[in-house]
Amino acid sequence: MTDGHDTVRDLLGAYALDALTPGEEKLLSEHLAGCADCAAEADSLRAVVGALDGPHAAAWDGPPGTAVLATAVRRRSPARRTAAHAAPYAAAVSALEALLREADERGAWHVPVIHGWDVQGTVAHLLAADEPLRRLVDGGEPDTPPLPWREEWAARTASVIAYEAGFPPAETRARWRAQAQALLASRPAQDPDAATARVTLLGMPLPLADHFLVRAFETWIHTDDIGRALGVPVPAPPTDQLGLMVDLGLRLLTAALRGVVPAVRLTVGGHAPVLLGTAPARADVTLDPLDFCFLIGDRLAPARVPHRRTGDEAAASSVLRRAASLAWL
Repeated sequence: MTDGHDTVRDLLGAYALDALTPGEEKLLSEHLAGCADCAAEADSLRAVVGALDGPHAAAWDGPPGTAVLATAVRRRSPARRTAAHAAPYAAAVSALEALLREADERGAWHVPVIHGWDVQGTVAHLLAADEPLRRLVDGGEPDTPPLPWREEWAARTASVIAYEAGFPPAETRARWRAQAQALLASRPAQDPDAATARVTLLGMPLPLADHFLVRAFETWIHTDDIGRALGVPVPAPPTDQLGLMVDLGLRLLTAALRGVVPAVRLTVGGHAPVLLGTAPARADVTLDPLDFCFLIGDRLAPARVPHRRTGDEAAASSVLRRAASLAWL
């Protein structure tokens, strides 16, 4: 296969298993429509999928062309089907599951990752992070913490990480996965009409649908953290899902910086420019979507994030610093 074909080759096994996310499904279908070779291989893989029963896939001794399918069975769990607003979270969960299988095979659970956490601690952090949304979809009420939300959040994270450190990593992974799957199976994840209620979690008053995007963003960022620690490249989310996260980030940033900073016009990728602060704009700043996400996720320092700027240097720098300060990850 050519390099162009190689970019979608890994998706063929997941396609045969009906394990593609909506974004991947769109990418692959567009490719298959114009590529007879890949379309033929996709049909072939679908035809032999019955010969591969998950636990026995490692022993598959079929035609060489089906090796990619055996790998897919071993490595990848299907992303649960959800409403569109929860699809990015479903994809992020599936990606992290695959990476954690890699960590388990390497015995790499205690490799340092970030914030002094190892792999198990990072998964425990996500277990704590998903809890407030899980309680809400289970019919509970939003928490009213006695402390400012950032302090309460830090205390809860530390408590869960300390608790989970007393268990084998596989148990922490199982608890995180069970909670994530319960979230994805919940009515608000399956029905857009059930995800319109506006609630405050992590200090953010948002519709439930947007809170699923928040969970997707954090899960992806920490999957990338773990991947970097293990030396395993983690692909960016599909373009449509990344776009949803960028849109949410721009909305949160616009609300947080209104009247707080000198006005700056911010453009991220193909998204419409947004005005941060009160008009007239004193500077224009342009960012790549991935760089924007890593900036607001506190994974790229304001002074190092690649960007283009014109106008007032101080105003542009102020907006970049403020954007990074909003991170809670």
